Amino acid sequence: MSLRPITDQEFAQFQRFIFDNAGITLSTAKKALVSGRLARRLEHCQVDSYGAYLRLLASGQAPDEVQIAVDQLTTNETYFFREMKHFDFLREQALAARARSQPFRVWSAASSSGEEAYSIAMVLTDCMETTPWEVLGTDISTKVIEGAERALYSSERARHIPEPYLRRFCLKGSGTYAGQLLMDRNLRSRVRFSQVNLNTALPEMGQFDVVFLRNVLIYFSEETKRQVVARVISTVKPGGHFFIGHSESLNGISNSVETLFPAIYRKPHSHAQSPRQ
Repeated sequence: MSLRPITDQEFAQFQRFIFDNAGITLSTAKKALVSGRLARRLEHCQVDSYGAYLRLLASGQAPDEVQIAVDQLTTNETYFFREMKHFDFLREQALAARARSQPFRVWSAASSSGEEAYSIAMVLTDCMETTPWEVLGTDISTKVIEGAERALYSSERARHIPEPYLRRFCLKGSGTYAGQLLMDRNLRSRVRFSQVNLNTALPEMGQFDVVFLRNVLIYFSEETKRQVVARVISTVKPGGHFFIGHSESLNGISNSVETLFPAIYRKPHSHAQSPRQ
């Protein structure tokens, strides 16, 4: 079956589709990405045009395919210990919590394929000793959540893992798994993953000492950024911390946290809890 190239009108419809389903704003520069990522889905669904695929998504007859399309268009590359200064700061906060014998909760709110959540878990395993801690990783994509739970990664993704952590937490693959790493079973058992769409009302998750929301705001419109940040910050404990990516900013987005360091914010004790949206 010959596949027709994506038209400008079809691309505009996919822009609306992913905005409606994930709050993500796709620039016109992403036309080739959309075409490339969805081509196999058109083949799988036995349709010969992107317009026919859009009609299938809109028909209500293939709800699983809607989620698959969202997965294809929202998956982002990441790696372990991205922006190491954030993890140095996390270590300081974890050690302070341990000194107070205070349980410590961290949310990786756009965890993609899990590298960030497992990086957090390595630090907390190293720091917290017998003090209770928890890591929650969430993403809109069910596909990457499944990959995160498998915890099998290419060695290239692990190039920033500190050597002591590599030895302690990573199992080097051999044979058919050569060039891959598997997270240690005990580490995997300490991280919980679930699907959460940040563009809708959040499920009840409790309050967190630290929330990572890194390298995802750049995909949202200004209004969507404000809504998402308000929702996520509502889960941060007073005195807790909120991380975004170094290429991102909260200027004009939120005044409910104060800047400590580049891309690291603190929620003041005196600030009233934002209503959940």
